Amino acid sequence: MATTNGTLPFEKPLIELREKIEELEKFTEEKSIDLSDEIKNLEERARRLEREIYGNLTTWQKVQIARHTSRPTTADYIKHIFTDFMELHGDRLYGDDPAIIGGIAKLDGRPVTVIGHERGKDTKDKIARNFGLPHPEGYRKALRLMQQADKFRRPIICFVDTQGAHPGVEAEERGQSEAIARNLREMAGFRVPIVCVVTGEGGSGGALAISVGNRLLMLEHAYYSVISPEGAAAILWRDAAKAQEAAEALKISAQDLETLGVVDQVIPEPKGGAHKDPQFQAERIKDAITNTLKPLLMMDGEQLVQDRHQKFSQIGVYHTVD
Repeated sequence: MATTNGTLPFEKPLIELREKIEELEKFTEEKSIDLSDEIKNLEERARRLEREIYGNLTTWQKVQIARHTSRPTTADYIKHIFTDFMELHGDRLYGDDPAIIGGIAKLDGRPVTVIGHERGKDTKDKIARNFGLPHPEGYRKALRLMQQADKFRRPIICFVDTQGAHPGVEAEERGQSEAIARNLREMAGFRVPIVCVVTGEGGSGGALAISVGNRLLMLEHAYYSVISPEGAAAILWRDAAKAQEAAEALKISAQDLETLGVVDQVIPEPKGGAHKDPQFQAERIKDAITNTLKPLLMMDGEQLVQDRHQKFSQIGVYHTVD
């Protein structure tokens, strides 16, 4: 977990070294004492330490970055990547779920439909958005917008960032599992390009419900998993404290999933994570989406459906029984 100032545990040595450099610079300015050699040595040491820390991140450390409280959300990326965004609300059945946002926008002048999990920024916003854990009406809203996109031939862009679907009784009473299952089935058959981007946490069916696409992109420090590391540890070892071991065993990092053929492209992040430079990260994502869309836009509806089917049929190893 991040500290109150947003520093992750494994970043503390680097932060302390940078604070020491700032102290020496301040001391130099106030006392007019030349400490340039000492400062230069510490700066070189900080650069080496930065490369060492961020160049050898464990899966668990990447999970911590994916959960960082300052990590950009879907709303941030929509603001930086698209223009003329018009948010649409409601599932026309029960109500509106602010844990999923979506609407119509333009990507370099091309109309698209944008949908994504939204976990909120400050405490009040997070509570209002249920910390990005959607209810069934959120997934039905997403489906309504995707059906509209399919009707009007607009590409669909999905941003995935959730620990999972809301697990409460009220969500089950309103048909949580059915809503997720319906999204999986319907997304498989849409005749427009679907590009999905995992920007933070990609947890369980709550993430999969808006990530059945022709292409799945992932940020460098995001994760995508059938279960959280803590949940897996509690099941396998009856001890959630073994989450670090579970994270490694699950193969949930972007790099692991690219190797396994689940993810089509890993999008680099600034050193330390997307929250270090949200504007730069948004530009990287926009480039990746634009380049991914180009060949998909050349396909007709039937080809897009077949392409999507082929993508998912090639994931994993299985045997058919006559």
